[in-house]
Amino acid sequence: MERIRLTFLGTGTSFGIPVVGCDCSVCTSTDIRDRRSRHGALVSWESGGRFLVDTPPELRLQLLREGIDSVDAVWFTHGHADHLHGIDDLRIFSLRSRRSLPVWAPADTVPLLLSRFRYIFDGGVRPQQGTSKPELDLRTVDPETPEEILGRTVMPLPVPHGAMQPLGFRVGDVGYVTDAKTLPDRTMERLAGVRLLVLNALWRGRPHPTHFNVEEAVAMAERIGARRTYLTHLTHRLSHQELVDTLPPGVHPARDGLTVELGPDGIRESGTGEEGGNEHFGPFQSLPPTPEEGASP
Repeated sequence: MERIRLTFLGTGTSFGIPVVGCDCSVCTSTDIRDRRSRHGALVSWESGGRFLVDTPPELRLQLLREGIDSVDAVWFTHGHADHLHGIDDLRIFSLRSRRSLPVWAPADTVPLLLSRFRYIFDGGVRPQQGTSKPELDLRTVDPETPEEILGRTVMPLPVPHGAMQPLGFRVGDVGYVTDAKTLPDRTMERLAGVRLLVLNALWRGRPHPTHFNVEEAVAMAERIGARRTYLTHLTHRLSHQELVDTLPPGVHPARDGLTVELGPDGIRESGTGEEGGNEHFGPFQSLPPTPEEGASP
């Protein structure tokens, strides 16, 4: 089994945390784990390949923070601004590689990309002399058909989100879902047997019409039965430490800068710590299993 890493670039909602003008206890927290930029993630493999999930407005800052200097493919989950509007930050990758960067998007997101970012996707629009634009190869995802991306099979995971149908994904033993209100039967079936799961969770209590709250996400996590589940897309109604103290075993809050490595010998974390220090994994290597999990079956 090839080792795979998942890095949480951003774990906040559309406002981010701190929220502008808010003086709540989370927005004014000195715990670095309570600082959440807009949603994004990166999947990477031991043998090479980097797969970016969404392009949030803070993308450039997230990539710099994590020392990411290359991206090989992009998966857009859906068309909301907090998931798309850092798209121009992809420009450096196509410029440096001198080739188009392949990007995948749901069918209902494609027209949004074409209309909002015509300067990128309209072949008739050429950059003025001395300037550049992202060179992207836009591909539409069929929610019922696996995609071959960077030599790996990526299974789309359709979920309802109001009028939209975002697409999470499963690659190997990792399942990733954001901006879901529930998980349809076909998505649940595709998640069977995952060892590492990511779900969105806004807050505790009052149900939201288009997003899981914490209770709903935890219930779904228990049904799926992954060895470890992380909650992302978190609001300022939740502090990181509160979630650490109250979530059930096997369910954890994600945080900006957290990297999780999944391999044949277990699951391990690295990333931004409570005091703000960055302790990143080095090159892929054999890692001991965490005590709570033991070796993989």
